[in-house]
Amino acid sequence: MGFRYLDSIATQANLKEFLELTDLAVGGGADAGNVFLLSHRLRSSSPMKLCTTLLNRNPAAAELIKQRRLCGPYDADALRKLPRGTLGHTYATALGCLGYDINFFPEPTFYNNLETDADYINYRVFATHDIHHIISGFSLDGRGEIGVVSISVGQFNHPGLGFLDLVILLLTWLKSDVPLDQIEAVEHQARTARYTLGMILRGLEMAEQAQPLFPVLWEDRMGQDLEELRRELGIVAVKEGPMSWYSNPTITAALAA
Repeated sequence: MGFRYLDSIATQANLKEFLELTDLAVGGGADAGNVFLLSHRLRSSSPMKLCTTLLNRNPAAAELIKQRRLCGPYDADALRKLPRGTLGHTYATALGCLGYDINFFPEPTFYNNLETDADYINYRVFATHDIHHIISGFSLDGRGEIGVVSISVGQFNHPGLGFLDLVILLLTWLKSDVPLDQIEAVEHQARTARYTLGMILRGLEMAEQAQPLFPVLWEDRMGQDLEELRRELGIVAVKEGPMSWYSNPTITAALAA
């Protein structure tokens, strides 16, 4: 099969790799492990080299990468006992009421024991991912996922999450054949290209306005008031609509208890 303009890159090997990576991105909704593996597969890619360069421009991020500082494990029971309104109490309570494990992220062994800077970056991105949900307000399901991953894409071009954004946008574009304002079910709206693009743009805008999130030592901030922390970091959280965890009655009831 020949192409007019793509012959130089559309080799059999390149197409096979692209389809394998796309398959992992599509499978991310069914199993987060696919996204972990997708990012691991891109550890030596040109986008990861750019990501590493951007992070190393920030002294605090560069020092974390150099130290290979680990995240967690977190004590969910201890965090839930923190004062209401703190990051730690909100984090543990919100994830706990949904049945999520706050320590659900790969061990360093998954990332080659953090052999390279890229390995550590991938490790830290996913170890802090759910905290980004809490701090940003983006929901902990598919309706807010693209928004929260776009923060890391916007701030330091994370390749795995950037590839995820591109694939999901392309797939929703290919499948969208009904105007968004004619779709009543929120679950169906979230599968449209317009909704997906809107979430990407909101995440990128938040990334632009916020302080760098990669080097924040979240374990030292668990006892801090969440709204105070957001103001410090320059984050205006998403608090309305289906893309916000504030709209989840299970979470709001648990936080109010």
